Parts: sequence; structure tokens; C-alpha cells
Amino acid sequence: MADNGTHRVVVTGLGVINPVGLSVKSMWESVVSGRSGINYISTFDTSPFNTKVAGEIRNFDPVQFADRKTVRHMDRFAQFALAASLQAVESSKLTINEKNAEDVGVIIGSSVCGLLSVCEQLQVLSVTGPSRVSPALAPRMCGDAGAVQVSLALGAKGLSYSPSSACSSGADAIGQAADIIRRGGAKVMIAGGTESPIIPLVLAAFSSLKVLSVRNDDPQEACRPFDAGRDGFVLGEGSGIMVLEDAEYAIQRGAPILAELSGYGSTSDAYHMVQPSPVADGAIKAIHIALKNANLSTDDIDYIGAHGTATVLNDKTETHAIKTVFGERANRIPITASKSIFGHSLGASGSTQALITVMALKYGIAPPTLNLTDPDPDCDLDYVPLKARPVNIRNAMCNTFGFGGHNSVLVFRQFETN
Repeated sequence: MADNGTHRVVVTGLGVINPVGLSVKSMWESVVSGRSGINYISTFDTSPFNTKVAGEIRNFDPVQFADRKTVRHMDRFAQFALAASLQAVESSKLTINEKNAEDVGVIIGSSVCGLLSVCEQLQVLSVTGPSRVSPALAPRMCGDAGAVQVSLALGAKGLSYSPSSACSSGADAIGQAADIIRRGGAKVMIAGGTESPIIPLVLAAFSSLKVLSVRNDDPQEACRPFDAGRDGFVLGEGSGIMVLEDAEYAIQRGAPILAELSGYGSTSDAYHMVQPSPVADGAIKAIHIALKNANLSTDDIDYIGAHGTATVLNDKTETHAIKTVFGERANRIPITASKSIFGHSLGASGSTQALITVMALKYGIAPPTLNLTDPDPDCDLDYVPLKARPVNIRNAMCNTFGFGGHNSVLVFRQFETN
């Protein structure tokens, strides 16, 4: 089961907390049907803001996943991570015990981490002074809180950390976890991203950059990837988590194998803090690295999960990268921008898109890109507008590009034992 002296990596479990579903089943049904989770922000007064819409998660009760005392010591972003991880482990039929605990690691990325708790306690500090700041703030605000809480809850004693590479955080967590398994550093990795950025400070920050949609009249039409009328991304929140395993170990224990993670490529533009390289050289290189690691050619990719933020620069640049790599064949590859359905969850976006890519591969369905009614002439590929489509998928690619020039690409394929 080894390839070139390395261990093959398979996906055996998925878990998600998302604006369109609090389980993989409900999320997938919403995504395939094109049921939007974007609406008016309900958690704070948006009257001073130009943007008033987001992909909020409603009806999430963390007490369903942890006791009340534990929940009080967790920021919302860590609560999402724990809930999604428990789902993923359950679906993988994995039992963590004394025999395998040291072979199970956790890597969960995030971008803005525990800012919700920080903002709440800054208010306490300013009103009542330092003595009233909660001692729970220290563990709640840390970037590794999601990974720590998952490790604690499951008894996973392998390596545990939290990468932060802006919007690429969740994808990088999955890619790095796969690399660890490949070199024999773990048998199982619980990996993905988590984020809870829908708070006044984050909304204000991105509004100041003028990268958020201000299409407030109809929230569900606000996020318009690759459309000529796009005017920015819509914030979202949530968590997407995968259980990755050494293929031999997964087969030995009879795990349900959903796909093989065959390739990962990561680069940096070294160009600008918030703008992508206009020639997409970093993105192009990351795609080539991922394909090389997967031992695939450009003719082998049957589906692409796009980063597709609905910002003017990102969508144009991603289109250019895909066309440069795949040439004439680029027009024949179905591509989905799922952020049109539930928004941009920053550090969780890459892992959530990766999860959707695995589901697309498993079921042979390319989900739709919503609101693509007037395609931008510079974005002239097959973005599966408005309605899902049956597709024969053997190999699928997932793109994630983040502020700071991060480019992360994952490749999944149908798992075969020979």
C-alpha cells in the first residue's frame, strides 16, 4: 500500500458545522440544491456598517457536544472545531484508546482565532478594570484552542498544532496532516479549519478594505463568484474537519474510505499583503506541485473546487491560473464556487471546500455556483452556474488562496487498492 516509499493517505471521516447544515448530510443536501445560508446579520446591530449580510450559523448548541463547564472555556471558533471533529471521528468509525492514542494527531487551522472572546473581555476591561477579566480568556483566545480542545475531548496524544495562513489555514492543515502520515509520523490525523469571524471588529476591518459585498437588498444574491456584477465576498463561519489515515491502517480496521488525498501544493506569492499576484504565478506553481505530488497530469483532473471569493481580483486571477495550467482543456472542467452558498469562512474555507470536493467525488455531482447570471468575460470557464450537474469524477482538485499571498491546493482521487 506504499507508493515510492511513502504511506498513502485516505479520507475516512468528515464533519462540518456550516450555515447551511450542522451535519455533512444536511450541508451536502443544501449545497447540491443551491439552498443559500446567507442572510442579514442577527447577532449585532449593523446599522453603522455598509455590509449587513453574512453566512451565520443559527441554532448551534455547543452543549450538544460538550458539557457546560467545558463550553464556558471555549470561544465559538473552538466550539465549531470540536463539534465538527466529533462528527468526523464518529463517521470514520474510529475508536481512540490507549493502544492508538499516540498515533492520532490533530491539526486545525484558523485565521482570526478567538477574537470574539478578546472583544468581549476588552469591553469588560474598559468598564470594570483588569481584575474582572475572565481567566478563561487565555485559553479561549489562543490560535491553537480548536486543536487543543479536540485533543482533550478525544484523548488524541499525537502532535497537535494550529497553522494560521489566512484563508488557506484549513487547507494547509489538511495538507500538512497528510504529509505527516505519508512520512510515517502518525497513523491518523484529525485535520481542517475553524472560524467565527462574524463580529463588529472583523466586519469593520474587511469593510475598510472594501472587499465585502454591499449588496444588502437581497442577501442570498450578495455573493456572486465569477459574475460580472460581483462586488466582494460575504463573511461566513463554521468548521470543516476530515479524518485522514494511513491507507493500510484504515483497511486493517475496516474504516469507510471516502477518497485518497493524493497531492498537496503550497506556495507564497511574495507580492502583496492583500492582493493576489496579477500573473498568478504562485497559484500556478501550487497547482503544478499538487499535481506532481499526486502523480497526475493536467488531463487527469475532472473537477475543481474553486476558491471563488467573488472579489474582482481573486476570481479573475484564479481563472487565469486554471487556464494557464490546463490550457484548452480548462473549458471542459466543471468548477464550483461554494462560497456563493454559505459565504467565506476565512481559515475554515479551504477545509470546507475540500470536504465538498470529496463529496462531489464520492457522489459524482458538481454542486452549483449560485448567482452566476451574467458571467464576467474574464471569467469564462465552466463554473456550473445555478444548478448541480452529474459528473464522472476520478480526480478532483481544491484551490484555496489567502491574504498574504498564500496558495494551497489539494488533490483527491477515487481510492483503489492496487
